[in-house]
Amino acid sequence: MLVLAFDTATPAVTAALHDGDRVLSEHTTIDARRHGELLVPTVERVVREAGVALRDVTAIVAGSGPGPYTGLRVGLMTAQGLATTLGVPAYGICTLDAVAYGSGLSEPFLVATDARRKEVFWARYADLRTRLDGPFVDRPADVPVEGLPVVGAGAALYAEVLGKNDAPPYPYAGALAALAAERLAEGTPLGPPRPIYLRRPDAVVPGAPKKVTA
Repeated sequence: MLVLAFDTATPAVTAALHDGDRVLSEHTTIDARRHGELLVPTVERVVREAGVALRDVTAIVAGSGPGPYTGLRVGLMTAQGLATTLGVPAYGICTLDAVAYGSGLSEPFLVATDARRKEVFWARYADLRTRLDGPFVDRPADVPVEGLPVVGAGAALYAEVLGKNDAPPYPYAGALAALAAERLAEGTPLGPPRPIYLRRPDAVVPGAPKKVTA
């Protein structure tokens, strides 16, 4: 098994390789505006640092969001393109699940990431592997924290409402790859790399031009 995983649903452009036992290499750059420029070089770097060839990869896994439209599509389209080129399966895993797995928590908690527009994407977990509810998008004040720990960049951004936690804020690809490798080894079905959209994109198709009268 050699899993190549990456995520572009948050400001973290992150990629990693996992051999079924451990993370072989991982690299992350925090840059919310350059997903398209950074992802392929990041993939090339982790492959090189792991000392393997891209053709050795047996599965591609991408974070499927929720996240901003443009950045999210970069990762998912790259996953589909690589999978087609290499002749291997491509899968999608909820980005919030990767944050949860990376937290290492064994107790109930919430994950919250920045959804912009003064909102957060969030989900509820029983432990680092088990999502109970979500994902949703809400204003921080409307998230039912109910005394639970909250992890993720959304918690750090709205600490006065959600409460800050020291867990990793982003869905680092090492955690995403480890979670995917674990599920694949167990025979747990993984879904296709399809985006999780919780609201419409900002871009819209232009309407018909207005008529000009004399």
